[in-house]
Amino acid sequence: MFRHQGKSRTLKHNLRIATILSFVAGIVNVTGFLSFKQLTTNVTGHFALFINDVANFEFWKGTIYFLYIFSFLFGSFLSSFLIEKFRENRQLNIFILPTIIEALILISIGIISNFIEIESSNLVVCSLLFAMGLQNSFVTKISNAVVRTTHLTGLFTDLGIDISQLLLPRLYPQKEKLKANIKLRIYIIAFFFAGGLFGGFFYSKVDLKLNTLILGAVILLISLFYDDFRYKLIKTKRKHHQKNKTFTQHLIK
Repeated sequence: MFRHQGKSRTLKHNLRIATILSFVAGIVNVTGFLSFKQLTTNVTGHFALFINDVANFEFWKGTIYFLYIFSFLFGSFLSSFLIEKFRENRQLNIFILPTIIEALILISIGIISNFIEIESSNLVVCSLLFAMGLQNSFVTKISNAVVRTTHLTGLFTDLGIDISQLLLPRLYPQKEKLKANIKLRIYIIAFFFAGGLFGGFFYSKVDLKLNTLILGAVILLISLFYDDFRYKLIKTKRKHHQKNKTFTQHLIK
């Protein structure tokens, strides 16, 4: 799920990582909005507000929206930088660092909120946008830009295009590929929505407040370590099978 890249990556791998990460993004999106009335998974709205303030010559007021945008950008940059830097080390799951950093940010915000009354909401919003920048960058690199999990505008656009092409088989004969793309986009949208419902329920009804972010971090860490454990298990089985095969060939000789 996290390790497979390039040609070895299948629809099944993309569906698995898309469902997990879009679910987490849905949790972060709702928790951030309910806490601070700010969008914390994308920067489209913040960019519009930034331009509005600049157009009205309220440069200082628009600074905070610039910081929101920069936080997402910096998260994306750092994630990509870490991945490229450790790509040569084939023994290391290069996506582990961005994932762990994201999880630590979510856990830290949740824990700190239990002991300190958060007065600077802008700092938390920047941290969440930074975490989502990390996530969006590494899932983009893992899936070769097939999967996006932190915002839905592009997804709905692509879904509409894919459905229209599916209805024109003469012009677009790759029916199976289109169906796979539609399935993937529907999964992302559905799990983003489900993550939002999950986050909203635990934030409001269970009254976890910002501790809801910890649940998102736990889901991330469990999926990461499960994937790593599964990879090592498969690798061990292959080695064992290869040894048995070599031993059998030796006996035959």
